[in-house]
Amino acid sequence: MSDPREALEEREERPRRPRLAWALTGSGHDFLACLEIIRRIGELDLFLSKAAAEVIFLYTRERKPFPSGIRLIRDTTASAPPVGRFYDGWYHTLVVAPATSNTVAKFVCGISDTLVTNVFAQAGKCRIPIIVYACDTKPVHDSMAPHRMVRLWPRRIDLENTARLKEFEGVTVVEDTAALAAAVDARLAEVAREG
Repeated sequence: MSDPREALEEREERPRRPRLAWALTGSGHDFLACLEIIRRIGELDLFLSKAAAEVIFLYTRERKPFPSGIRLIRDTTASAPPVGRFYDGWYHTLVVAPATSNTVAKFVCGISDTLVTNVFAQAGKCRIPIIVYACDTKPVHDSMAPHRMVRLWPRRIDLENTARLKEFEGVTVVEDTAALAAAVDARLAEVAREG
């Protein structure tokens, strides 16, 4: 039996230079604003959790919500073979936005049982800079549900996990979409300067 990673990489062309990797979770919080940033950047690999694949259609109703320069990687296997790309220099940065409280809790506890938690762990092990837009950063916030705005009160454990994630080496946690866009743009400018 051949290595599934080899089969996957034979089907998809390795980028000429490292790209941005972006992971979407199932959070609806600022989901559309995150999609706009993704569309603006254009050329990146988008890792979709199973929940994110569902949420996209709840919020956009679009069959093809991404431009052609975006490569989609779906959570369809138990071992998440695409994470091997992090070892092979495919990516210069990982962005996880928006990140659910469940995903942040798994990051903090070192659990890697989904595509998104796997790419977070592997990016960290490969010392690839990570930017996370954690949904639960404030004691009270408004969030767009599929059909209306709702007010949320994150639990103490959610806020504590976000605070713990901020202490991780190589991880930048942002608290809103303006800070997310600024952090991503700063990282892309840094990569461009490095050459």
